[in-house]
Amino acid sequence: MKKALLLLGCVILLFSSCQKAKKQTPLMTYIEEPHSFAKPNEAVITHLDLDIKVDFDTEIISGTASYLINNNDASEIILDSKFLEIEKVQADGTDTNFKLGAFDSQLGNPLKIAIKPETKRITVFYKTTDKTEALQWLKPQQTADKAQPFLFTQGQAILTRTWIPIQDSPQIRVTYNAKVAVPAQLMAVMSAENPKTKTADGVYNFKMTQPISPYLIAIAVGDIAYKPISNRTGVYAEKSMLDKAHFEFSDMENMVASAEKLYGKYAWEQFDVIVLPPSFPFGGMENPRLTFATPTVIAGDKSLTSLIAHELAHSWSGNLVTNATWDDFWLNEGFTVYFEMRIMEALYGKDRANMLARIGRQDLEEELEGLKDSPNDTKLKLDLNGRNPDDGMNSIAYDKGYLFLRTLEETVGREKFDVFLKNYFESHAFSTTNTEKFIKYLNENLLEKNGITFNTEEWIYQPGIPENQAIIVSDKFEQVESIVQDFVKTNNIDQEKTNNWTPQEWVHFVRNFPEDMNTEQMQLLDSTFNLTNSNNSYIAMVWYEQAINHDYHGNNVDEKIETFLTEVGRRWYVSTIYKAFKRNNKTDDALVIYKKARNNYHSVTVNTIDAMLGFVSE
Repeated sequence: MKKALLLLGCVILLFSSCQKAKKQTPLMTYIEEPHSFAKPNEAVITHLDLDIKVDFDTEIISGTASYLINNNDASEIILDSKFLEIEKVQADGTDTNFKLGAFDSQLGNPLKIAIKPETKRITVFYKTTDKTEALQWLKPQQTADKAQPFLFTQGQAILTRTWIPIQDSPQIRVTYNAKVAVPAQLMAVMSAENPKTKTADGVYNFKMTQPISPYLIAIAVGDIAYKPISNRTGVYAEKSMLDKAHFEFSDMENMVASAEKLYGKYAWEQFDVIVLPPSFPFGGMENPRLTFATPTVIAGDKSLTSLIAHELAHSWSGNLVTNATWDDFWLNEGFTVYFEMRIMEALYGKDRANMLARIGRQDLEEELEGLKDSPNDTKLKLDLNGRNPDDGMNSIAYDKGYLFLRTLEETVGREKFDVFLKNYFESHAFSTTNTEKFIKYLNENLLEKNGITFNTEEWIYQPGIPENQAIIVSDKFEQVESIVQDFVKTNNIDQEKTNNWTPQEWVHFVRNFPEDMNTEQMQLLDSTFNLTNSNNSYIAMVWYEQAINHDYHGNNVDEKIETFLTEVGRRWYVSTIYKAFKRNNKTDDALVIYKKARNNYHSVTVNTIDAMLGFVSE
């Protein structure tokens, strides 16, 4: 009997030891990364319940962020917080100790919360402040309809921590529910299941059942309406923009269907787009189920909708399979540009896709020239330790990443490459990966499997562009270049040859003006084609850049440039123009405009232009 009891005791002890060992083993191993204070291998969030009020009078969001957590026998859990007022914290419904660590200008503060090994839920009571960087509060006059205020967020890369205390690392994935109270005359939408009409009381409830990275949690609040395109696609916009947006994006369902044929089923049920006010700092942001888009893509002819194809492609590369750290950002964007081009080719033909790819190749050359004094920044795999991850969000990740993948495709053959990519997305769905893991997967599942040798390490870990790069050819662009050359020689241009040009051809035409083109020639082109008053924002942007480069002041172009910079907040567009001012020793002229325009820009754009122009706020 004693032996039996002893044996039973040993079994119980062994079982409890195993249970304890099992508890101390995290569900997954997280990579240490420099842009988050979180220690997810000790305690990690898995689900968020958000309950907030949006107050336009005070420009404050307040409420609670409550998290389910996986706890590896830890005594504390660390969240990221920046410019937030933390009122109190609870662990399993009871007040617990918390501490904000030292402030870092890029990362904010670590929010250290005392927990017990058995703690399952933490709740943070908090408010945003007037320093919150993710939020942009807009007055009615800054919107399209100019009747009601507007609010939107931009979380990428590390700004979600400025409106929600959270473990703000891309490798952490959470599901979430949200209850959001807004003024009754406005509608709230999020990167989640969304309403199609306004509620009577201004209270909205949201669910995101698929796990997403924190930078993809997003909200917009405004006087908006919804118009469906298909049973799974549609657009939100202010009333004056709704029909325009619906026409512009009417191919969205075809885009989704084309994408699914390439790389598998769309995993997010709904693909909607919201057109935001013009201060939105990016062309688009791929928030799951609800892409945020700039109104600068509304051209009236669907000519700039490759941006929508790009954001749709992120539903696979970025949202479904996510870069584990911002050093691996090319895994999000290089794959997405490649996928975007394949969607555009499927819908609009190879000529259109190659024109877009050629423009991207030109952007890459410009980026390489700009980074010639910091060659390490031209590698695909970056080292952003101690730097803002926005420093890596440039043409290297997008266009060098694309060129690497296109070169791979041409090396192994499209059929094999498509099978590889489809399997890659399916096998890594709802997970994160890094560059080293991708290389291993590439070698095992494509290169070694097919006996192919490829200089992957050179492409990823060395600066510049390897010699074995795909050559992107566009017959239409070659014809455009010929017309530019003829014009420079003769001051004549055959307008009939330009009658059916796409905006991409016009952009290529303007971008290829030689440095010695004189102001008389600029005036002649402007008089012939009225480029200063172009309704296409992309054409206008490159024309304004050339006007500054060539010291051209005709047709009220200076006033048009100022209006453009004051009304448009898309970072790529405004930074291109401010950069032209700086390059041509006209920084003082740029600063005069910037001081007027700065308050209309999101913090993402402000930070870029402040640094570019050396602006210090008074």
